[in-house]
Amino acid sequence: MEKVESERFENGMKKLEEIDSDARNHVYERLNAISPFMARYLVESFSDIGALPEINNREREIANIGALTAIGYAKSQLRFHINAGLNVGLTKDEIIAIINSMSVFAGFPATINALFVAQEVFKERGPV
Repeated sequence: MEKVESERFENGMKKLEEIDSDARNHVYERLNAISPFMARYLVESFSDIGALPEINNREREIANIGALTAIGYAKSQLRFHINAGLNVGLTKDEIIAIINSMSVFAGFPATINALFVAQEVFKERGPV
């Protein structure tokens, strides 16, 4: 049983590192400091959800950014996935369009909040 869990963890970490080369520090280590259970659970879930063959990482990040925008309160996760989107080839304009598209479903407050998160990420990263 432990070997299977270890393989799931390693596969999940590989998937996370495909979208953020420093995911071990940005996600796992930070979460592990407060909740080792949740850190492991999150990474292992990427082994499953992050590996669905029907969509690639770019398409997955489009869905993630849209969903997190619609949720409206997951700014930290939205920040991570906007960065991940840029890492897998989304442009700033595409990310803004994804977020703007959510205004119909999520409302203006959630959309505006997401746009401000995107603006912060773009500023931190500089020209892409």
